Amino acid sequence: MSSSMGGQQGPAVRQAAMAEQVLADGSATAAELAERFGVSLMTIHRDLDELERQGIVRKFRGGVTAQPSGVFESNVQYRLKTMRAEKAAVAEHALRMVEPGMAILLDDSTSTLEIARRLRTGEVTPLTVVTNFLEAINLLADQRGIHLMALGGDYDPLHSSFLGVSCVEAVEQLRVDVCFASTSAVHGGYAYHQEQHIVSVKRAMLDAAARNVLLIDHTKLGRVALHRVVPLSRFDLLLVDDGASAEALRDLDEHKVRYEVCATKGSDDRAGAT
Repeated sequence: MSSSMGGQQGPAVRQAAMAEQVLADGSATAAELAERFGVSLMTIHRDLDELERQGIVRKFRGGVTAQPSGVFESNVQYRLKTMRAEKAAVAEHALRMVEPGMAILLDDSTSTLEIARRLRTGEVTPLTVVTNFLEAINLLADQRGIHLMALGGDYDPLHSSFLGVSCVEAVEQLRVDVCFASTSAVHGGYAYHQEQHIVSVKRAMLDAAARNVLLIDHTKLGRVALHRVVPLSRFDLLLVDDGASAEALRDLDEHKVRYEVCATKGSDDRAGAT
């Protein structure tokens, strides 16, 4: 990358690019970031202070670290800005499984939010949509042909969703055709998540559906987080974008995960192991 790129961008754009790099590499020094973005160490430290304030990175003496699995599932404003093309490709693919008359469940992930965006076209109706994600609720609240069921609970502004025991109990009273969900990390035949209170809601959602579909972008493959959510065998299908590496896909094959790779740049979708 050109060292002049930082000087040509505003702080928000630079900080987003900086977060992406730390997310991909796991850590970086302030000197490395200053060289990459063509700004002073003082500016870099101000940027890192802001990213730390947002909960995206953790600073240490001379540098910064990120727990990638924690980033995606903690700060919704950050998640809304990342991997948009990849999430869109996966959501387009997932939409093929939705038929008029179905009841579907969307978790509080920005991957499933892309499904909600596409449901606003009104092409798949009538439809019942159940979700605990305030972003999705706001998108679909006035959509004709969609019966929207908002799951209550304790509102968590960091995730922009409703969680807790009352949310789990509300989910347990339902039975839907398909649950579309995402998670922080996928590795060794398991889905992982950084936060325990999210795990309980996701498990309840999977139990409430006849079929379960996991939507992830390729950066989540080969990573782990603090809590195991469920074995990947709990999902009928895993959808991932075509940025997934051959090594990551081999791991899915070895654990006999049924997956499909979704094209982001015009390439043909590839079907994986069954």
